[in-house]
Amino acid sequence: MQLRYNYRVYPTPGQQQALARAFGCARVVFNDGLRARQAARDNGERYLSDGELSKRVITQAKQTPERAWLSEVSTVVLQQALADLNAAYRNFFNSLTGKRNGRTVAPPKLRSRKDNRQAIRFTKNSRFRLLDNGRLRLPKIGDVAVRWCRALPAEPRSVTIMRDAVGRYFASFVVTTTDKPLPPVDVEVGIDLGLTHFAVLSDGTKIAAPKFLRHAAGKLRRLQQDLSRKQRGSANRKKAVVKVAKAHSRVADSRRDWQHKLSTRIIRDSQAVYVEDLCVTGLARTRLAKSVYDAGWSQFVHMLEYKAARYGRTFARIDRFAPTSQRCSVCGRIDGPKPLNIRSWTCPCGAAHDRDINAARNVLAAGRAESLNACGARVRPAPVPAPCREAGIRPGAAPVPGAARRESPSFTTERASIRPVPPD
Repeated sequence: MQLRYNYRVYPTPGQQQALARAFGCARVVFNDGLRARQAARDNGERYLSDGELSKRVITQAKQTPERAWLSEVSTVVLQQALADLNAAYRNFFNSLTGKRNGRTVAPPKLRSRKDNRQAIRFTKNSRFRLLDNGRLRLPKIGDVAVRWCRALPAEPRSVTIMRDAVGRYFASFVVTTTDKPLPPVDVEVGIDLGLTHFAVLSDGTKIAAPKFLRHAAGKLRRLQQDLSRKQRGSANRKKAVVKVAKAHSRVADSRRDWQHKLSTRIIRDSQAVYVEDLCVTGLARTRLAKSVYDAGWSQFVHMLEYKAARYGRTFARIDRFAPTSQRCSVCGRIDGPKPLNIRSWTCPCGAAHDRDINAARNVLAAGRAESLNACGARVRPAPVPAPCREAGIRPGAAPVPGAARRESPSFTTERASIRPVPPD
């Protein structure tokens, strides 16, 4: 499978200028290609193909005085900018036709030169190299110092140079790896994600939510207030913007590091992991939006998914509409919806449940059922005769006109009998 390995790079002042030039050229080519296709659509012309668009906005544009400076950067950087535009259009068209799952994708839009986050990509055709002294040689940029925190497992296929809002530079290598699966274990776990506890496992383990954003809210509030007092366009405002970005980057980095450690531990200790398919976008429209985004459920579930595929574990999502918080994990009875302030309840069968642990156990049971169903095994529960008291009228109830037939013993017996389910 293909993985990304990110490393911090430290370009010199001259290399930073060269990278800024490459960022700007890639942005201009992307915007020129987008304008060309929009103009063709407005004029009723046919859709510009990828090859024709590359010839117009790169090859022919370099020969004009207005775009002659495109020759100062690597051609691969410009071609990859158009590749990003073509991918954006394909995602947009596939979303309209239904070939792409998930939310509707908007059409591509122009890239802003005021965006502090920039990125360019070099492929094998650009002949970037990893030198013996640990530096990264980029065409028309130079040998960039890299902080190697770990070795690459294989030869990289491409490298993306990124600059974030704080001003840090990163190199992201795409590597194809074939990791050995972890030793099998006899443990399967279901995970119930929440806000009070970030994750509750089916074995009863509760993992508290770190709430990184909530803990940094005071400092962020002061920095935002300081930013609002600065005059627009001034140098002090730019410094204040960087301070706010640094505070947010600390929160994001802390959350990402904590989720990586937790997801790795769960995948290492469990043979199969089952989670509930939560609608984070819908939950973010409620009054709990800030807490939902602070939890970072989508990022954590994505980590579990790709690490399970990497290390030979089983990962599955269960239906988001499954009544995991309403069903008794012992007898299977659905007791109806319960408000969030009810954290524990007792089933009529006599089993006392913690709300989150019971939901995690139901997630585990549903995940096992789906996995068995995928293998062709029978997962439908056996038929159970319904008690007569549930099929008839409650004793002492007021008579209802026309209910004589429903009160007859023969009708009650008929309602109480269940025909066995024919074998699949």
